Amino acid sequence: MNSKKVLRELVNQRRGLLVPGAFNAMSARTIADLGFEAVYLSGAGLTNMYYGLPDLAFISLRDVVEHTAAIRDAVELPLIVDIDTGFGNALNVRQTMRALERAGADAVQIEDQTFPKRCGHFAGKDVAPTEDMVSKIKAAVDARIDDNFQIIARTDARATQGFDAAIERAQRFAEAGADVLFVEATESADEVRRLPQLLDKPQLMNIVIGGKTPALDQAELAQLGFGIVLYANAALQGAALGMQKSLSHLLAHGRLDEDPAVVVPFKERQRMVNKPFFDALEKKYIP
Repeated sequence: MNSKKVLRELVNQRRGLLVPGAFNAMSARTIADLGFEAVYLSGAGLTNMYYGLPDLAFISLRDVVEHTAAIRDAVELPLIVDIDTGFGNALNVRQTMRALERAGADAVQIEDQTFPKRCGHFAGKDVAPTEDMVSKIKAAVDARIDDNFQIIARTDARATQGFDAAIERAQRFAEAGADVLFVEATESADEVRRLPQLLDKPQLMNIVIGGKTPALDQAELAQLGFGIVLYANAALQGAALGMQKSLSHLLAHGRLDEDPAVVVPFKERQRMVNKPFFDALEKKYIP
């Protein structure tokens, strides 16, 4: 079964599929190694870790395609890719879809912010006219080659127009052909719990650590019927803490030994990047 069909079936089970975000191939490999069932390429994570910049629309389609291809080569997990606002209008979205499906994505997440977009939990964001987003979704649906390739439609209208307006937008996105709906930055547990009662399509709940949305347990979100529970930047925040800890130790002590409380051991690092596999290939192909 191809990974697109696998992802569609997992989402349609509505059991709160727990999906961490990756910011490069190494983080995606770690997610796969730990046993998660799918991975998400985070636009914020890519911006933070590749460029050292905040999530303010600094990445390009080329950046996303290159990292999608690298992750697809590294893992076999179903891969959801964040395409921000689609890198332009409906025509640009068509090209974005074609490029990412060829690169190995199994689903894309597109949002309705105006350009330049910003993190959904930042102040100062705004949303484009509903019809602009509807046209992008229709273009994305028409552009996909595999019918199992899913379009996840996100609205950021909760912050600027209120909860009811966000629901109305999401309903329009479903009518346009979106497979999964994503109401970003809900601000209370009551709003989170109401979403599955108000929208028929499978939904994604995004838990931003330190963000505006209350962090309900995955078990409760599964019971409510969410299709996906996304932790887009948990790996990033954990990696940042790990770098701070290990390098602070080095700065304080002038040396850094192979202490598993501070760094991943050398042997484990090689296992994580699949070196034993390449050692076996070398013996097979190179005398």
